[in-house]
Amino acid sequence: SSRTARSEEDRDSLWDAWGSWSECSRTCGGGASYSLRRCLSSKTCEGRNIRYRTCSNVDCPPEAGDFRAQQCSAHNDVKYQGQLYEWLPVTNDPDNPCSLKCQARGTALVVELAPKVLDGTRCYTESLDMCISGLCQIVGCDHQLGSAVKEDNCGVCNGDGSTCRLVRGQYKSQLSASKLEDTVVAIPYGSRQVRLVLKGPDHLYLETKTLQGVKSENSLSTTGSFLVENSSIDFQKFPDKEILRISGPLTADFTIKIHYAGAADSSVQFIFYQPIIHRWRETDFFPCSASCGGGYQLTSAECFDLRSNRVVADQYCHYYPENIKPKPKLQECNLDPCPASDGYKQIMPYDLYHPLPRWESSPWTACSSSCGGGIQSRSVSCVEEDIQGHISPVEEWKCMYTPKMPVVQPCNIFDCPKWLAQEWSPCTVTCGQGLRYRVVLCIDHRGMHTGGCSTKTKPHIKEECVVPTPCYKPKEKLPVEAKSPWYKQAQELEEGTAVSEEPSFIPEAWSTCSVTCGVGSQMRLVKCQVLLSFSQSVADLPIDECEGPKPVSQRACYSGPCSGEATDYTPEETQLLYGSLQEFDELYDWEYEGFTECSESCGGGVQEAVVTCLNKQTRELADEALCVSSRRPPQLLKACSLDPCPPR
Repeated sequence: SSRTARSEEDRDSLWDAWGSWSECSRTCGGGASYSLRRCLSSKTCEGRNIRYRTCSNVDCPPEAGDFRAQQCSAHNDVKYQGQLYEWLPVTNDPDNPCSLKCQARGTALVVELAPKVLDGTRCYTESLDMCISGLCQIVGCDHQLGSAVKEDNCGVCNGDGSTCRLVRGQYKSQLSASKLEDTVVAIPYGSRQVRLVLKGPDHLYLETKTLQGVKSENSLSTTGSFLVENSSIDFQKFPDKEILRISGPLTADFTIKIHYAGAADSSVQFIFYQPIIHRWRETDFFPCSASCGGGYQLTSAECFDLRSNRVVADQYCHYYPENIKPKPKLQECNLDPCPASDGYKQIMPYDLYHPLPRWESSPWTACSSSCGGGIQSRSVSCVEEDIQGHISPVEEWKCMYTPKMPVVQPCNIFDCPKWLAQEWSPCTVTCGQGLRYRVVLCIDHRGMHTGGCSTKTKPHIKEECVVPTPCYKPKEKLPVEAKSPWYKQAQELEEGTAVSEEPSFIPEAWSTCSVTCGVGSQMRLVKCQVLLSFSQSVADLPIDECEGPKPVSQRACYSGPCSGEATDYTPEETQLLYGSLQEFDELYDWEYEGFTECSESCGGGVQEAVVTCLNKQTRELADEALCVSSRRPPQLLKACSLDPCPPR
């Protein structure tokens, strides 16, 4: 073959010039090409006489099939041990990924049909590394041999992860007689690394919608890997769990739904990387403000939808905190003197001497709805400021170099607060019929305990329960009311012992009484703990990291009179029984008594619940020391004065 001119390096090293590149080993999907050179010395030359590069780095059409599968199927018409087989590829061989191992369909027979696959064959299914001359060569996402460049989580080669955002969350089913299914999460087109795990008796299924509006469903009835709208789906189905994985990018909008199948609740954890599909794009310069004598022209920024390739309202770009709107650029233009003017006209800096006309708006009106989506409006006018700083309205066309600000916008688009019922307490009796309670919280869109839920739709906090153990004592009047702590806890709508993302005291269960009769004591361990949201694990902290009073870790207990003993007690024991043990009679306890005044008169403030110590028989205020044996209820806050403040 023809030779190129020798370089100084080649001449010094006694190598001939490199020859031309060979044809690519593949026409698509990434192949390899090689170039040779000859040693001109009678001695051994240092270095290699062959070099490789990648080529044909374009995706193959879907009907082309897998390259390794094509090589296996080429042996279908060649008898192996006197018999014809239909050969399927064996992939991801950890010992020798570049040999052609194939399996006969319908059998366990695996045979190495060739010591080397063709150059350009992928070493592994989920990697760009390719086999060249029987060896696995590293290939970066830039399709260069030996490159260590990798894609970021957004699928951008050597990217910084700024073109997508991590979305993670949890869904918990709410059983209802009128609902057979519910939506878990909507995952948009282009999302990657999707993973969902369902725990419980219910079942997942998919709804898809392409960019052309074509809709379809998939029931996910069996374990396996399959294509949905050209997206590869990996689904695993277990008796009490389902796992769904999609590497992506999704080629359609996916809606993951749940079909209720049992009486027990299910939970779904999901995580995926969502592309930022709306981005700011700088415009070209607007027309010059003057045709001669010197003027100015500006650029602007418009919100661009990468999916539909069209400009959309600015609010779509404001949705992503990662998006930073570029500042407008200014340049002088049409500097030639006007024919009727007296020579050259000097251009003054616009920001000091001649400010541009600009849009000016009034404050937004109050939102038409406090939640669930509303609208608010404002007036927008074009104004101009003279050298003295006086502002006056002008014609709107003077401000048309920049888009007019919207006069209507959506507001309070977050979901309205809704009731969330916690798990039921144990039954209040150990045999027969009793009652059980649960905490019902009013949760806002941020997952915070708040007010505003309708009392008409509040789930009940008490219901009857039956313990199958027979009672061997006279039956009490049914149903048996729960002791006050359970009812008080349900009324407060606050568990108070759940680990949260804020450091808090978490008491463990009380130990058994130290004696089997008479007066003893109970102990419990109180820890300062915090929930680590990124790993969903609980971490112990030093005690001084938690704010507020620490729950008591020791209390008195009374196990009844000892057999054969008189019921006379010393004064100290009497005080212990009828003083410290009053908590068993629930004589004194903490209760909420309304809220403080709002901290703000408008624009949003908070009210704090007032906690008092009450005699539960007389309903009179008592000294707080009498309630010290009861755990002080958690601090409750609620929002107030949500109307916007009037403009000053």
